[in-house]
Amino acid sequence: MSFADKTLTCRDCGMDFVFTAGEQEFYAAKGFVNEPVRCPACRKARKSQMSEASERRRPTAAPANRERVTYRVTCASCGQETTVPFVPRGTKPVYCSSCFSKMRGNQRSLF
Repeated sequence: MSFADKTLTCRDCGMDFVFTAGEQEFYAAKGFVNEPVRCPACRKARKSQMSEASERRRPTAAPANRERVTYRVTCASCGQETTVPFVPRGTKPVYCSSCFSKMRGNQRSLF
């Protein structure tokens, strides 16, 4: 398949740009079926904007030197004292790990 340079109009800035034969070959090799709709400058600007937006959405990692806070509670099932990594509000029962595992196993067998 032979390709020839094409002149396309940018969707964003309205300027004409050349979609070269080499770029067309590259697009075909990658399996792209659509021609570019933005000129190289607008493509670069859009890619930069998208990258910045994804950086803002990315959650920040907790500092590695931060200590884990735990709270002492009494298990609502067996009465054993244990610790949990959340603040118990008193509105729901809190269980030790073994009782919690047993309860989860029972719930899964119901379904």
